[in-house]
Amino acid sequence: MKKWIWLLLTILVAFAVVGSSGFWRQQQQPAVMETVKANNLESENQDTQKPTVSLHPSVSISSPSVVSGQKLFTHIQNLNFKRYTNAERSRSRNYIISQLKKFGWKPQLQSFSEGINIFAQRQGTDKTAKAILIGAHYDTVAVSPGADDNASGVAVVLEIARLLGSRPTHRTLQLAFFDKEEAGLLGSQAFTAKPANLQNLDGVIILDMVGYACYSAGCQKYPPNLPITPPSDKGDFLAVVGDTEHLSLLQAFERSNSDTETRGNGDAEISSTNLSASLRLNVAASTPLLPIFTLPVPLKGLLAPDTLRSDHAPFWLQGVGAVLVTDTANLRSSHYHQASDIPSNIERKFLISAAQVIVNATNFLLCQ
Repeated sequence: MKKWIWLLLTILVAFAVVGSSGFWRQQQQPAVMETVKANNLESENQDTQKPTVSLHPSVSISSPSVVSGQKLFTHIQNLNFKRYTNAERSRSRNYIISQLKKFGWKPQLQSFSEGINIFAQRQGTDKTAKAILIGAHYDTVAVSPGADDNASGVAVVLEIARLLGSRPTHRTLQLAFFDKEEAGLLGSQAFTAKPANLQNLDGVIILDMVGYACYSAGCQKYPPNLPITPPSDKGDFLAVVGDTEHLSLLQAFERSNSDTETRGNGDAEISSTNLSASLRLNVAASTPLLPIFTLPVPLKGLLAPDTLRSDHAPFWLQGVGAVLVTDTANLRSSHYHQASDIPSNIERKFLISAAQVIVNATNFLLCQ
């Protein structure tokens, strides 16, 4: 396509573009999958009943859910191994399943021909309200232990499981840990190919690399010929990429982490000014929440393939609203898909703040 046509298309969304994930991965068609209950780790006993976790009405909806840096980094350390072979990925699943059960969840294994996804849900207080799903892939490329890609995303989903598993919210909370993302989004494609997984779904948040930052001038890169002024030449922000058909998901990240927004949760209202102040004191030694840059993408990303290389893409193609939350991967990190993607190269304050941003947005959506 000629250059002027590309420029015209990108100008349509340039007013809202302040960040870009800028990475690409070839997609493949998924195989049919089956669901089994994870009673014993890697159990093969089938169970079609959806998992739930009991709610405790005494938990206050308005109280801040403060992330634990220690717990986040414990997960990353415990997943500090390559997760590429069948045995390595089975070891990863066992860890994830054990943690979910520890937090009161009842995970399911959803098998497809190339791998196994993990799924769990906690019913909301309104059974007629649709669900919000939080997901991350747990596999790696062959050469990397994948601390940022994507033990960081798995750690945040597990922290959400801990914080929100017994917290009453209007909407149902679903969790998904996708297999074989690095092989071409196979796990998320298999998940979205099953209509039952999508029929009660209102929005999806995919976490893919949320633990790396760089603070020197010029360390943040962008795709060539970008027709907008980049937000920063430093990699100190969290990018949120969504489709223009479901802007409410992008807006949730902006509104739930605003310093001036007051939002309602039933009879309770939460002032984000007070919430942000509390988080600064309790989460990261007075470190403020990260800047958030949102990128609305038109036409399900079909004209911008760089925006289709993570597990949000199969949901877009099925018409389900989804956002990708990322530190922009190889546009920022030299450790991307390398043996050097290890826990010591995770930027601790960035990860903790990113996790808090994600928890805030998730809780905001669940209480709508």
